[in-house]
Amino acid sequence: MSIEVAKSAGFCFGVDRAVQMVYQLLDEGKKVYTLGPIIHNPQMIAELEARGVEIIETVEHAPKDGTIVIRAHGVPQETMDSIAHQHAVCSDATCPFVTKIHKIVEKESAKGQTIIIIGDAKHPEIIGIHGHCSSKCYIVNSAQELQNLSESEPNLVNQPISVVVQTTFHVIEWKNCLKILKRVYTNATIFDTICNATAKRQSEAVELAKKSDLMIIIGGKHSSNTAKLYDVCKPHCVTYLIETAQELPVEQVKAAKNVGITAGASTPASIIKEVLVTMTDIKAGEGHFEENTELSFAEMLEESLKSLNTDEKVRGVVVGIAPNEIQVDVGRKQAGFVPASELSSDPNAKPEDIVKIGDEIELLIMRTNDQEGTIMLSKKRLDAIKGWDVVAKAEEDGTVLTGVVTEVIKGGVIAVTNGVRVFIPASQATATRGEPLENLLKKEVNFRIIEVNRSRRRAVGSIRAVLKDERKELADKFWETAEEGKEYKGVVKSLTAYGAFVDLGGIDGMIHISELSWNRIKHPSEVVNVGDEVTVYIKSLDREKGKVSLGYKRAEDNPWEILKHDYPVGTVVDATVVGMTAFGAFARILPGIDGLIHISQIANERIEKPQDVLKVDQVVKAKITEIDFDKKRVSLSIKALLEPVAQENNEEAEQAE
Repeated sequence: MSIEVAKSAGFCFGVDRAVQMVYQLLDEGKKVYTLGPIIHNPQMIAELEARGVEIIETVEHAPKDGTIVIRAHGVPQETMDSIAHQHAVCSDATCPFVTKIHKIVEKESAKGQTIIIIGDAKHPEIIGIHGHCSSKCYIVNSAQELQNLSESEPNLVNQPISVVVQTTFHVIEWKNCLKILKRVYTNATIFDTICNATAKRQSEAVELAKKSDLMIIIGGKHSSNTAKLYDVCKPHCVTYLIETAQELPVEQVKAAKNVGITAGASTPASIIKEVLVTMTDIKAGEGHFEENTELSFAEMLEESLKSLNTDEKVRGVVVGIAPNEIQVDVGRKQAGFVPASELSSDPNAKPEDIVKIGDEIELLIMRTNDQEGTIMLSKKRLDAIKGWDVVAKAEEDGTVLTGVVTEVIKGGVIAVTNGVRVFIPASQATATRGEPLENLLKKEVNFRIIEVNRSRRRAVGSIRAVLKDERKELADKFWETAEEGKEYKGVVKSLTAYGAFVDLGGIDGMIHISELSWNRIKHPSEVVNVGDEVTVYIKSLDREKGKVSLGYKRAEDNPWEILKHDYPVGTVVDATVVGMTAFGAFARILPGIDGLIHISQIANERIEKPQDVLKVDQVVKAKITEIDFDKKRVSLSIKALLEPVAQENNEEAEQAE
């Protein structure tokens, strides 16, 4: 027995695209709801349901906690409007070839054209296309129905009409429809919208059936394109439509000498493989078994997708943007697609952030598939080719490159420049060791290339080398103009027990702890923190040692100067008790200045100790009675404010006697 598998068997581009979109959403941890079955294959549907995918029939049934996926068949415009109205999260997996039909009928309807859609009126693709028509529309499913329409609606034959056809329509029946259109509907504008893959799949199936004793069609029983494969094959040989290997007609397989196999566009490769293996097992005992399946199905599939002109550069215009890809018009019959992963070397970049509708971009062809009518393209790879030239030259001449840090990985960071990923080790990523690499993420950085291995696609860079050069240049400028008393703005770089180091731009200066505040402090962190921008002035310079001493506190902030101007002797103040001694209490007049209230100045009467009258943190009114600026001493008196009151009370008592 010989077995031959059609090259075009299995997933078409649109179906594969839709399934991959669902897988991607699941991998991202999203809850996925498909609007109807994503494809017409019960086994694949069961697998997706096992992973948590739920099928919903209407948008209103979709919970707010997930993403609605529009299947490859597409939906009417009113459905898209309903999704937008509900502010639901949506991922549109409509096959680009179906989307093309939507745009055609929208445009032709807007011109006032009557639309004829050829296809199954109950099929979701046709329902979706119909939902994009704004003018009168008719749906027919055969050449005979098209003929009947001309008889029931005789005015149509003289009206301007536009005709589109279901992407998976029966190719032979379409040819019959074309004959009637050209003969009867003389004012018709005809759009042949049958997918290239469909036409190719059906023609391959017919040729295979003609030379086979038995034809096995694998696919879902409700799949339109699978049913049409069955229809085109059965006139030529015994033909069976099966969903799984368990449905294989065992006796017919044993009797057949030449078996042909094809599969619908919704049939996973795993099911086709299983059918092949099962058929091999069935014939294993027969000595005349010839295995024409030296290639695995996966290999055959890859062979069918082999590029005809890879590595060719093309220019295209962006015509569509989706979360997982962009669509590009490259001026060819094939539809051009750039997967999101092939747009940029930055894994975090979104398609809409890189390109806009109407942008003209240069791309590299990765794979051309004439069977599907598609071209897979890459912007990232072309950027990288150009970028490697830039990177290699930068290493030679020491040019500083600019890139964006896209990842923090073990041992360093990845920066992307000119489409090339450059590894920057942790030791070369920051000005000093120990700085957190996470601070660089998504930041634009300058670096030098220190190593290039083009064959291994490896480039190593150094941010530190650039920072070192920049710092030296700044340091040279600083020493040219530095002088005592000159003010600078700087950033606090680090703190020690004895002071704070400030980056002045190329040079670090130190503020001694005594210069941070007029008040007594235990640690610099009481006044400044790392990262603070501060204004300082140079107290002293040591050019030979490269040391700079800085001042921070200002003369005008000196509390003794404030006291001299605002608090002369005789001033009554609200003072806060901050400490007790045997001879009195200390009370704070200003931050940095405490005055002594002698025990004799606390009350009119004699007291044994200050604690009998006062307590710490108590606010009292006191009079400044003496100031010694040389010795930095202030005397206060509560009694001075009490005496007049006491004297007045004595006079009142004498009068009463």
